Amino acid sequence: MKKYYLLFSLLVVVLGSCTRIAALQNSRDYEYKYEVAKSYLMEGKYGQASMLFAEVLAVMKGTAYAEESLYLAAMSNYYNKDYDAASLYFRKYYQVYPKGQYVEYARYYCGLSLYKMTPDPRLDQQSTYEAIKEFQEFLDFYPYTSIKASTQEMIYALQDKLVEKEYLSAKLYFDLGSYTMNCGIYGGSNYEACVVTARNALNDFPYASPERREELSMMILRSKFLLAEGSVEKKRVSRYRDCIDEYYAFANDFPESKYIKEAEKIHAKSQQFVDKYAPKDETVD
Repeated sequence: MKKYYLLFSLLVVVLGSCTRIAALQNSRDYEYKYEVAKSYLMEGKYGQASMLFAEVLAVMKGTAYAEESLYLAAMSNYYNKDYDAASLYFRKYYQVYPKGQYVEYARYYCGLSLYKMTPDPRLDQQSTYEAIKEFQEFLDFYPYTSIKASTQEMIYALQDKLVEKEYLSAKLYFDLGSYTMNCGIYGGSNYEACVVTARNALNDFPYASPERREELSMMILRSKFLLAEGSVEKKRVSRYRDCIDEYYAFANDFPESKYIKEAEKIHAKSQQFVDKYAPKDETVD
């Protein structure tokens, strides 16, 4: 009996809530809707709050409530985890009210909303670039903010995600190796594509973690060596020489690398080939 009583009580609450929402939607008292939306936000009813704020925004435009209503609409969407809508509202707020009461928070939460939307590194990273831009602009406007350190940490994390995407792209080319079916699309070979992709990642993201820079650098060395091994005769000497140069760069940057023995073997084989065949191919590019 107690179980059925609880279920009945819950049903009454749900129906009452639905009735109230329906009444609010039909109401033309937008100031009342606005106050209810704020109360919903305070009570943690973020979905209902965001729905009501969306209804009153246009009506509140030009009134004393306009600025606050736009900011609270953004916050209700943020807490409702609708980060796409939240970022749009926050951006609109600081564009419309560049000196507004909540502008510092709006800039920060715009970046934070985009940060929470960033996808797996294997997917398109447009929102990652946008989040970095928003956070950097936030720090430009508020260089002495109390949340500077945590904002910078999020920027570093976002940059790491971009590096990871480039690393996965380079690794894909490396793993494809001598497979040639895709070369008509990308040109050259997979090993050359790997070298270009990994090199761009190192150049574009100088603050990548040392571990990831080491991985990318070693992938370049391996790719150049395998490219030399599979080259036609007239290109092999120059490409093995390129391996030797790459080895010295790697050994200089990562003398204690866990890959140093592998790198030394690549260097030894490359040097052995150059010593044996260089006199014959001295003039060959």
